[in-house]
Amino acid sequence: MGTINILPDLLISQIAAGEVVERPASALKELLENSLDSGASAITVQLLEGGTRLIRVTDNGSGIGREDLKLALTRHATSKISTLEELQSVKSLGFRGEALASIAAVSRLSLTSRRKEDHHAWKIEGQDDPVPASGGIGTSVDVSDLYYNTPARRKFLKSPATEFSHCLEVFRRIALSSPEVAYTLQHNGRTLHQLNKDTLEKRIADILGDEFGKAAFIVDEASSGLVLKGMAGKPAFSSSSRESQYFFVNGRFVRDKLLHHALKQAYQDVLHHQLHPAFALFLSIPPDEIDVNVHPAKTEIRFRESRPVHQFVFHALEKGLSMPAAERPVREMPFQPVQQKMELRASPAFYEKLFEKPQEPEAKNPSEFPLGFAIGQLSGIYILAQNSEGLVVVDMHAAHERIVYEKLKMSAGKFSMQPLLVPATFNATPLETEIAEIHHDFLLELGFDISALSPTTLIVRGIPALLKGTDATALARAVLQETAEYGTARTLTERRNELLATMACHGAVRAKRLLTLQEMDALLREMEETERSGQCNHGRPTWFQLTLSDLDKLFMRGK
Repeated sequence: MGTINILPDLLISQIAAGEVVERPASALKELLENSLDSGASAITVQLLEGGTRLIRVTDNGSGIGREDLKLALTRHATSKISTLEELQSVKSLGFRGEALASIAAVSRLSLTSRRKEDHHAWKIEGQDDPVPASGGIGTSVDVSDLYYNTPARRKFLKSPATEFSHCLEVFRRIALSSPEVAYTLQHNGRTLHQLNKDTLEKRIADILGDEFGKAAFIVDEASSGLVLKGMAGKPAFSSSSRESQYFFVNGRFVRDKLLHHALKQAYQDVLHHQLHPAFALFLSIPPDEIDVNVHPAKTEIRFRESRPVHQFVFHALEKGLSMPAAERPVREMPFQPVQQKMELRASPAFYEKLFEKPQEPEAKNPSEFPLGFAIGQLSGIYILAQNSEGLVVVDMHAAHERIVYEKLKMSAGKFSMQPLLVPATFNATPLETEIAEIHHDFLLELGFDISALSPTTLIVRGIPALLKGTDATALARAVLQETAEYGTARTLTERRNELLATMACHGAVRAKRLLTLQEMDALLREMEETERSGQCNHGRPTWFQLTLSDLDKLFMRGK
């Protein structure tokens, strides 16, 4: 090893650039944050070749005076904080004072700026002195030929198309965080985004798409200094990737394990484990309750008190996902319930087993029933109903599965058992017999009386009362199989809801079962009162609405 030397300033800045300017998108992020911190209400981004050749960010913010232009390109120089106290409660997006200096160290950077009180703009390039220039109020920064002087780093850049995709993602995040700002994005001379100042909901729909806007619910909750706003997708609007997931804390996009876990828990009951929800959520929290100075890219944060934040986010999302159909707004339209002769296609005992006593349609105002009244059954699978908006199509098995599941959860820990008049026996594998013996007490807690008649035969003498009338053998086999998969008693307790979901699937009315109109109406009423009734236990939708307008379009009425 050689002697210890102090590194030259340029090399220090180039090393810092390795942390701050990972790729063109990193530089774009820093420039956009500076524009927002300057109070800009309109920002234009122009890119060439994915930002590798040119990144130009122009804003109408407060601008920089001539005397500060050189300092703006100096390391550890910033106008945003000056004391430790300000750092601990920082409200600006940028504050390290290294971004512009780091970018300038690995590119050809020019900065043109003008304050409101100045007669003209000033321009600076590299280490030169500022010179007079033309330009409107605000700042324009040109970053050309990124990494031209560090070829080893430049060779790690991807294709212009790939680098542009990263820049586009940064643009989307920044635009989402500030709907009060108008944005323009151009790439290779082509305008790709022209966003006007708008409401948060409209900006979210502009960025995530109209389909998301239609398939999402609004989040607006506040408690103990915490505020959560935004939109979250219903389970039906989900995908196998996390690309449409945006979480902001005090206006800053973050990736945080605590927040991710809270979201995952909120969706676990309504979304298949291999799918991911879409959302754009904005958490406001007192600045002194978080540390944003954890990572150079500032996408990681640390909460002073993590548990209250986790519980607040979890309950806010769970509330929106749990809203039963009866609480959803219904547009008032002229409506008359369809009257039909109710022919009994199933025994009264079957009807009593499946549903509570139904309300008589004529007894109440139809607008009180968002899912309307049944008019028929399609292929023994779907219930067709008319409500004040048009036609409702219900997957009866999926809907009843959710109803049974929610009832099972409410009964967890106090299941009543229904003894079978004729116990069910079946040939069991050695593993099934072993599981029935090892976890006999746990199965009793769930309402099952399963025991061995012989090493190869199990007998079911009782099942949960809520599932009476279900195929006892199939239900017992399914529960034994999952019990064997989960293994230890602790895991069984932790994953009880997954067992209940399996039980609900077996206990729900099966496809091809013919129901009377009275039975269908009873199911609709229960859906209206059941939390999360819009999705089955696997995250699939249980019903769809076709409005009269939708039907008119299908039949080209009015054209």
